[in-house]
Amino acid sequence: MKKAPNPIDRHVGSRVRMRRILLGMSQEKLGEALELTFQQVQKYEKGTNRIGASRLQQISQILNVSPAFFFDGAPASEGTPTSEATQAEFAEEDEGSTYIVDFLSTSEGVRLNKAFARIHNPKVRKRIIDLVTSLADEDDAEDPETAKTPAK
Repeated sequence: MKKAPNPIDRHVGSRVRMRRILLGMSQEKLGEALELTFQQVQKYEKGTNRIGASRLQQISQILNVSPAFFFDGAPASEGTPTSEATQAEFAEEDEGSTYIVDFLSTSEGVRLNKAFARIHNPKVRKRIIDLVTSLADEDDAEDPETAKTPAK
């Protein structure tokens, strides 16, 4: 029986993937910089193989982020004493951050983020957010299958 990847390893790997894609770097290029095969990079990104501390430090330097970046939004590890309210909060955040990381790992997500980051006028940025939110709400209303409960 195959063991499922640890949620923290999957999260760290997805953050590596997200940052690599945002930089426009291929798995091959990251592998070359780490003196690894792209298959090993794939295993890191999927959380199949755990990234050691020294390797994570090396990846953070190559991707130009702090090592803490890879743990932002990470799910609480098992055995961490937290209240039920905090656990529910983490579960909600994890579900949302997983969706965001998945989206940012797509070519559409990367293109949208890069284009949005080039807009410096805060009023224009707000109007774009309002437009996208409105379109998403309209789409949800048309498709009851994907409709979510309204935001509080």
